[in-house]
Amino acid sequence: MHTKTLSLHHIIKEPTIKKEQTPVLFMFHGYGSDENDLFSFAAELPEELCIISVRAPYPMQPHGNAWYAIYFDAAQGKFSDDEQAILSRDKIAAFIDEAVQVYDLDANNVTILGFSQGTILSYAVALSYPHKIKNVIALSGYLNKDILKENYEQNNFSGINIYCSHGSVDQVIPVDWARNAPLQLAELGIQTSLNEFPVGHGVAPQNFYQFKEWLIQRI
Repeated sequence: MHTKTLSLHHIIKEPTIKKEQTPVLFMFHGYGSDENDLFSFAAELPEELCIISVRAPYPMQPHGNAWYAIYFDAAQGKFSDDEQAILSRDKIAAFIDEAVQVYDLDANNVTILGFSQGTILSYAVALSYPHKIKNVIALSGYLNKDILKENYEQNNFSGINIYCSHGSVDQVIPVDWARNAPLQLAELGIQTSLNEFPVGHGVAPQNFYQFKEWLIQRI
């Protein structure tokens, strides 16, 4: 299962326990980072998983990558390029299909894990294309309704599980933004809660163990 040339650059960890159908976990990093960032979790995650960590398509200077641009403007403050985010949403959705086919993975057992900007995209992919996704691990991000597919409310969300967590002293994405997500998800019939940890914009060890346990029960 060597890394093949697909539409998005990625690195891959093969499962060490082989099943007839291989469940897969896709990782989507935060703004200004790359595919190596979350991949450090890979060795500690369930051994039957194929883990694919993906690099965002927009390179930044001098290094790092973004799923969409964030502009800093004196009049408007900080704002996101939603058009670019929508393009990335659909690139991710297409890449998931591509990788599942090329690496012979279980299309009915797809987990996506995001951090920060990667979480914002993970929510967008899962709610726009819920038939593609089984589990979402949403770390230190929020739900941006402006980048969801038109008429997404009419989708069937009955097969989707979502875990959300956030640092209670996050200085990059306010925890209040993350607290909205379970309320917005409940309107769609998806029950979840926000797990808060006394950290900033990062993943505490106890947060990692909690989402790992959550995942073990759902793959």
